Amino acid sequence: MASLKIVLYLGVCLSMRNTAMTENDFGPKAENVRWVSLDFKTILTWTTKPSNYTYTVTYSWDDSDWFECPDCTEVSASECDLTSYVKDFDRTFTADIKTEPLEGNGDFDPDELPHTYSPHFNPYKDSNISAVKFTVEAVDESRVIVNITDTLTSIYGREKQLSIREVLKNNLKYKISYYKSGSTGKRDVITDSSMAEVSDLDAGLAYCFMVAAYIPSRPKATQYGAWSKENCTDAGKEVNIGALVGAAFSLATVIIIVVTVVVLCCQKQNRNPLTTQSSQVM
Repeated sequence: MASLKIVLYLGVCLSMRNTAMTENDFGPKAENVRWVSLDFKTILTWTTKPSNYTYTVTYSWDDSDWFECPDCTEVSASECDLTSYVKDFDRTFTADIKTEPLEGNGDFDPDELPHTYSPHFNPYKDSNISAVKFTVEAVDESRVIVNITDTLTSIYGREKQLSIREVLKNNLKYKISYYKSGSTGKRDVITDSSMAEVSDLDAGLAYCFMVAAYIPSRPKATQYGAWSKENCTDAGKEVNIGALVGAAFSLATVIIIVVTVVVLCCQKQNRNPLTTQSSQVM
């Protein structure tokens, strides 16, 4: 039993010694590797111990061959912008961060150099979507139109910046959440387009709206983009449309009555002198 403990102890010591030798000979390896992606701007980040070593990033998709990233070769930074290298959106990418040897340290087998693999990442399914901007326009007392601006991505195609609609196409929907001002009960509307009509609103009441991108084809964790800021209608404005129509009708009625009275009075005055003149002649 004692011999077994000694063997285990020696094994642990040798393992720690080999690890220390690896870091001393080849430098510290990248740690805490993760993907950070917003609106398809995709950056690979990692942490390292302070040193003079540099790092080179290679990438692969769908477990195919490895490709070098010219922008991230022998860099001292702890991040790499891979946006322009993951253009095939609906593919699963993996990155490998390799510690480069210092100059004068001799030749090494690349397989011996410390390296760290990233988690798998699919930009089409995993890139976060930022909060959208939108406006709310009243149609009448019980209906509004919600106009949503499709967020621009960091992807370019045919010399133009693509929107999330152009990237996600028919998979992009929007979820509109709204409630009466001062109430806790919410209602939701899901629309396929960037413009949606919300109806059956109570006349004369203010409503607050929020919008988020919704991609149901994604995993649940990334189906929703960030929620927008609230956009609340004004109760007075909801009533104003009907009120303005009523006021205009009333004003037109008053004008017609006034004009009619004035015309009748003028006609009566024009007849009176003739009547008086006729009386004098007789």
